[in-house]
Amino acid sequence: MTTSNNSEPALRLQKFEAGYAIVTLNRPLAMNALSARLCQELTQTFRQLAADPTVRVLILTGAGRAFCAGLDLKELGRSTNALLSNVGSGDDPIQSLAAFKGPIIGAINGTAITGGFELALACDVLIASTQARFADTHARVGVMPGWGLSQKLSRSVGLARAKEISLSGNFVSAERALAIGLVNRLVEPDELMAQATQLALDMLSAVPEMLVAYKTLMDTGFAMSLADGLELEHRQSQAWNQALNSGEIEQRRTDVRQRGRAQMGES
Repeated sequence: MTTSNNSEPALRLQKFEAGYAIVTLNRPLAMNALSARLCQELTQTFRQLAADPTVRVLILTGAGRAFCAGLDLKELGRSTNALLSNVGSGDDPIQSLAAFKGPIIGAINGTAITGGFELALACDVLIASTQARFADTHARVGVMPGWGLSQKLSRSVGLARAKEISLSGNFVSAERALAIGLVNRLVEPDELMAQATQLALDMLSAVPEMLVAYKTLMDTGFAMSLADGLELEHRQSQAWNQALNSGEIEQRRTDVRQRGRAQMGES
C-alpha cells in the first residue's frame, strides 16, 4: 500500500466473511486527492477484488472530511505526464473498478470533486452523508474529463442540469444532489457506513448469481435504445428462466414473503 504523510496507508482494504469489502481512500490531509501512486494502488486493488470470488459487493468511501478531491493538483502542477498517463487508458482506476462485476456502493462521506466526482459516478448506488458536496471543475482547471463525467452525469441528472454543473464548476449540496437524483439517499454522517453496510448485506441475501447477471443486464440495456434493451431482456429471460428449478423458486417465494412481512412490520 502507498503511504500518506503520517505514514499510514493511503488506501485501506477490509474484507468481510459475509461477502463484501470496503475500500477507503486514506489521505485525509490531502482530501484523498488522487496522486499517480494512489491511482496505481486503486487500479491494483480493484483488479484484485474483481478476481476474488469471495467478494461479491464492494463499498467505496473516503477517510476524513472528503470523499475524494480528484487528481492531486500539486502533483499535476509539477508534471502532467505521470498523473495523466492513466486517464482514459486501459490502466486507470475507473476502468479497473468497472471490472468488478458485482454491485458497487459509493458511501460519499464528504466532498467529491472532479476526478473524485467521476469515481463516485463509477459506483452503482450512492449513499451520501449530509456533509457531501459535489463539483466538476474540469472547465475551470482546463483539463478535459477522461473518466466518464461528461457522459455519465447527464445520464444521471439530465443534460441541462449536467451542463449547469460542469460548465459553471459550482458546488452541488447534498440536499440538491438528492433532489436531482444524483444520490440515492442522504444520511447523517455517523450513519453512513452502517447504512452502506446494511445495503450490502441486503444485496448479498439475494440469489448469488443474480447480483452479477441482473446488474449486467441493466447496464447493457441502459446503453441501448429502449426497444433493443427490451429485446435483450426477452432473450436473456428466456434462456435464464428455462433452467430454473420449480422447487427452489417455491422456497425462495416463501422466503421473499416472510422478508416482506418483516420489513412492513407485519406479524
